[in-house]
Amino acid sequence: MKRLTQEASGLAKREYATFARLATPITIQDFLDALPMNFEKQGDTLRSPRRALAEGKVHCIEGALLAAAALWIAGEPPVIMNLSARLKRGDVDHVVALYKRGGYFGAISKTNHAVLRFRDPIYRTPRELALSYFHEWFLLATGEKTLECYSRPLDLRRFGTSWLAAPKDLWDIDDALSERKHYFLVPKGNWRYVRRADAMEIKAGKLIEWPKSHPQT
Repeated sequence: MKRLTQEASGLAKREYATFARLATPITIQDFLDALPMNFEKQGDTLRSPRRALAEGKVHCIEGALLAAAALWIAGEPPVIMNLSARLKRGDVDHVVALYKRGGYFGAISKTNHAVLRFRDPIYRTPRELALSYFHEWFLLATGEKTLECYSRPLDLRRFGTSWLAAPKDLWDIDDALSERKHYFLVPKGNWRYVRRADAMEIKAGKLIEWPKSHPQT
């Protein structure tokens, strides 16, 4: 597919140049890793890639949108996917940007934890990729694993180009992703066989990259 041009993107030349330098999934992931976490201290946000770039910090779905924008500018589809937790257990969802190499899926991911991160392009289907997050996704308080389902991937081209530089929060994209068909990962009746994370796994799960006390967060 064709690269998204600067004129079509709605981004300023300097903004576009920043995204254009992120030409591969690895360089995009490295860029996201260097950005502090957006802990939404002033309230919930879902900033456009332009606003996220200006603020210099992102949370998971903002990171996924930023990654999708960079992929589009690099000539790849801007696609995201939701990973949904068992909400009744007090957990939250996670959003990743998808890419493909040689017909296999990988994922770009912004997280504050040592796990739920980048995935190399070795997965045949979105389901295989989603399953790779299952064993590392658990509640620190109890060790209970909570990844329940994943969404049908969402191609952001359906929203045109306005989302890249939108001045308002992109709750319409969040709504559309939530409304996508979701597919369960654990076979019916098999949750009772799932082992809780052990003490060593919980200890590793407490490792974070950006403390809330960091001056940039």
